[in-house]
Amino acid sequence: MRVLELLAPAKNLECGKAAIDHGADAVYIGPPQFGARAAAGNSVDDIAELCRYAHIFDAKVYATVNTLLYDDELPQAQLLLQQLNDAGVEAVLIQDMRLLESSQLPALTSHLSLHASTQADNRTVDKVEWLWKQGFRRAVLARELSIDEIRAIHEAVPQMELEVFVHGALCVSYSGRCYASEYCFGRSANRGECAQFCRMQFDLLDSDGNELEHQRHLLSLRDLNLSAQLAELIEAGAMSFKIEGRLKDVAYVKNVTAAYSQLLNQYIAAHPDQYMRASKGHVNYTFEPDLSRTFNRGYTTYFVHGRQPHQASFDTPKAIGSFVGTVKEIRAGSFNVAGTASFVNGDGLCFFDADRQLKGFRVNRAEGNRLFPLQMPAELKPGTRLYRSSDQAMESILAKPSAERKISVTMMLQPCEGGQDFLLTMDDGSRQTTTRIDCPHQLARTPQREQIERELKKLGGTPYECIRVILPDDFPYFIPASQLTKARRDVSCGKWNVESEERILPSIPVTHDKSFSNIPLPSSTNPLMQCRYCLRHELGFCVRYGGQRPTWREPLFLRLGDGRRFRLEFDCSKCQMNVYADER
Repeated sequence: MRVLELLAPAKNLECGKAAIDHGADAVYIGPPQFGARAAAGNSVDDIAELCRYAHIFDAKVYATVNTLLYDDELPQAQLLLQQLNDAGVEAVLIQDMRLLESSQLPALTSHLSLHASTQADNRTVDKVEWLWKQGFRRAVLARELSIDEIRAIHEAVPQMELEVFVHGALCVSYSGRCYASEYCFGRSANRGECAQFCRMQFDLLDSDGNELEHQRHLLSLRDLNLSAQLAELIEAGAMSFKIEGRLKDVAYVKNVTAAYSQLLNQYIAAHPDQYMRASKGHVNYTFEPDLSRTFNRGYTTYFVHGRQPHQASFDTPKAIGSFVGTVKEIRAGSFNVAGTASFVNGDGLCFFDADRQLKGFRVNRAEGNRLFPLQMPAELKPGTRLYRSSDQAMESILAKPSAERKISVTMMLQPCEGGQDFLLTMDDGSRQTTTRIDCPHQLARTPQREQIERELKKLGGTPYECIRVILPDDFPYFIPASQLTKARRDVSCGKWNVESEERILPSIPVTHDKSFSNIPLPSSTNPLMQCRYCLRHELGFCVRYGGQRPTWREPLFLRLGDGRRFRLEFDCSKCQMNVYADER
């Protein structure tokens, strides 16, 4: 029986709990320091509380200690690993291999599993084999890998757990191989401070200085969506399916986690003898998950089936939402929309003007398909395609409690020998808790079975629901309701109780940020980016894949608005694009 895991992001404690509630088997969260999202750090106390909550459902918590480290930070990082271990974290994601030299690490890894962060650039069989020999038990694979490449790694290193990204934002460079932010802005992506160089506007120039594209987001990728490829990923050997988004809000976490949890459940239901979820509990939702109604830049399957067109979003790096119709007719102060979408007051809509610039506005009032903006956009014309960038109806649903996760249990009540007490046991199929009811065996004057069952099923306010009460067929005894209530509370709040794992955690000293350089000086042999994404292919000029033969003279250059240039190298032997600083 193979175990499958849905892994969701936790920007903070609230997002982490929401992910568990909406069906995640595990969450990953940034600690106070050394996480690859510096803006998403959390106290160890909050991580400990998240662990206590997750463990009720046998869900796991992974901490991201995945930046490169200064030498003088190593003792601090080692202390953090100990703190995370004490907090109840199951695994740490790391990039800096010097942490393997920690004298504490052998003892810690008896409790903490080591996961090789995607920043460690895990994309080959050789690399994953090496990681296994170093003590890693999971490799977070590069987002660029295809189904066939994932399968080859699994077949070569079957003992290694393989984690794959299935949803969310994409970096244009191989993770861990991007130095553009550090070079241009002094903010290292490998220190959690990426300035999102790839989301900026560029001109594209040929070697003669001709401008081929003007101020477009040429490196800005669409968001990943592999919801339709889950079965293929499972069958290729992946076991953990990761949602990107440690900077995303709680509504994003709820919707995306719920959508993928339902898809995993559907696959397992079709293969019940082969697969199972990694955690316990079933979820009831108050909404229908819909990936089109949450933050996205448009979707791509990236390289899961090899090189595909339309991987980038040249016109904007922002989320435009789903298409909702076209402008039909405009009156003073209002317009109507041709399409089947419904609208509510407060919806945010956007469109591209004649210059391909994204424009947005808020719907002040909606009367069917006639919309009254707070201020009518001057660029809006009949025939303009509209997108919903802010879905007020969905946001209102997700702002409230939107899921309830429960563990199904059986209650078993039986009399003890001696006639002075009873035993009540709660069983979830793999664990049991038992309490003793100190009550003499007193024969009841009337049948008690229905009353006892009713009392023992009152598990509201707990993570459990009783699906069955087991009593001996000839159970003739009376037990006061107050004692049944106390016994029910004892078993439902016993060793599985959130509060039972509370620990006092020592504090971790704070490291102050400072300038960091983790790359050699840019040169013709040291690219700022290594990308599987290829701009020549995206523009339709890759002859190998059926594109036009380009008429420009290479090399090509990207130019920022401030005039800085970056040379592009198309390494067709590796089907790879490299980005270099232009030193002229």
